[in-house]
Amino acid sequence: MYKDVSELKNQRILVVGMARTGVSLAKFLVKHGAQVTISDHKSRAELANYLELMDGVQVTYELGGHTPKTFLNQDLIVLSPGISPNLKIFDYARSQGVKVTGEFEFCSRFIKEPVIAITGTNGKTTVAHLTHLFLKESGINTWLGGNYGAPLSEYLMGPQDAQVLICEVSSFMLEHVESFTPRYVIFTNLAENHLDRYRNMEEYVNAKRKIFLNTNQSTTSILNADDNAVVELARDPAVQRGRIFYFSRKQSLEPQIMNIGGAVAIKDKIHVRTGPEIEYFNLSNIKMKGTHSIENIMAALLAAREFGAKHEAIQNTMDNFAGMPHRLEYVRRVGGVEFYNDSKATNVQAVRRALDAFDENVILIMGGKDTNLTYTPIVEIIRRKVKTLILIGEAKERINRDIGDFAETFLIGTFEEAVLIAFQKSRIGDTVLLSPGCSSFDMFENYVERGNYFKEIVNKFR
Repeated sequence: MYKDVSELKNQRILVVGMARTGVSLAKFLVKHGAQVTISDHKSRAELANYLELMDGVQVTYELGGHTPKTFLNQDLIVLSPGISPNLKIFDYARSQGVKVTGEFEFCSRFIKEPVIAITGTNGKTTVAHLTHLFLKESGINTWLGGNYGAPLSEYLMGPQDAQVLICEVSSFMLEHVESFTPRYVIFTNLAENHLDRYRNMEEYVNAKRKIFLNTNQSTTSILNADDNAVVELARDPAVQRGRIFYFSRKQSLEPQIMNIGGAVAIKDKIHVRTGPEIEYFNLSNIKMKGTHSIENIMAALLAAREFGAKHEAIQNTMDNFAGMPHRLEYVRRVGGVEFYNDSKATNVQAVRRALDAFDENVILIMGGKDTNLTYTPIVEIIRRKVKTLILIGEAKERINRDIGDFAETFLIGTFEEAVLIAFQKSRIGDTVLLSPGCSSFDMFENYVERGNYFKEIVNKFR
């Protein structure tokens, strides 16, 4: 496959999926002389906003469905991350000798700068932003994108002046990896997720595992020592090819981790070793809520320090960073009740991490698109911390079967009604937490729209 943009001229390339990634990729390809077709199952009316962005760009469109003829008449098919590679039409194209790949793998072949790649089930975006801020405040020019924010094809449009690229990488983006070779890999954690896309957990893990496919002696992997699934993954010979740093909240692991390099959080300090000396960072003033935030800080800190971020810049950023929107985001206090927006919690582990941040008396709003997840792993924490459980969306019946017996539970028809009932059930000292444990696509365009609507409703309370 192509390794230089000059090879794209006159190549027939089909882009499948016309959201932000598809638009950016099509523009990049046209810029370098490719003959581009965009195919999307949505109609022209549904894609009107994206079509406006393509005004003046010479491409061919196939909208409202996919036809075999279009897919066979190509030199290459490139998929946006949201498009499953397992559709029958892709199998047919492959059987006829047409190469199928993903936008991230395709674009990574043209990247010359070192890449810090961040994956895992939860925490990717926060770790990516922290790494970016640690480096930026140290005077290091970075580009931040991938799964959250700008797709990699946007960087290729120019000016391509970053010293390092920080990429949040989802399992969807990793499915097509063949040659992608990051300089640094951060693996935050690993838990059941996306079982509407993958047939089982093993398929999901195998997609994630591809981030290590091309590791070598120059690779530094930064891994969560407190996550058994990640530790098990680290035994893979591919991971062992480079340097490994671990991070942990367990004081008992400090001697082992400080010996090989990594970070350990002990009380109000992070102990870090990336070189010959151990250094310390203060946790006393951090604004982010939840013990998982300390894990995120350690992961980002190790990558940034290894790349040359300054101690003072890291500490100042730690003290001032309040967290990302829709991730345990404090909304407001009304009548002695606090409201938190954790709309980005789209899997079971994310709900557990959110509940870990509170002591008790939580009124929890859960539910959304049913993605075949199992909710029984959070039974014990629901029993201990949740006084009222309010369930919505496609998955409400599944969630109710798994955990509905362990708190006062209501199954509600609309999102707005769910938030109103949560407020009505609350008393002084309670916390109302939106932490859905599901994706948002049954009711909303995305988790951002869901979180913003929650905040809109809450901000009307008096």
